[in-house]
Amino acid sequence: MALPRQIPSGARIVVRVIEGVDPADGRTKFRDYVGHVLGWDGRTLELSRDAAANGSRPQQRVTIDADTIATLKPVPERPRTRP
Repeated sequence: MALPRQIPSGARIVVRVIEGVDPADGRTKFRDYVGHVLGWDGRTLELSRDAAANGSRPQQRVTIDADTIATLKPVPERPRTRP
């Protein structure tokens, strides 16, 4: 996949990362990260990963190496819910 040269800071994206091959079944495994771009230099993506909607995982800052990115695409903001 050809990665973009520029990604605007603050853009909300989903990134699918290649985790490796599962030795048990021989299939490639992936992990998805959804969040807002903090920075992108063409080699490293800095992302503020969204907290899980069910509260099981807090927001976190992640660094993703471009060589591990399988796909990358924009996603809309989560709708705001009323308390």
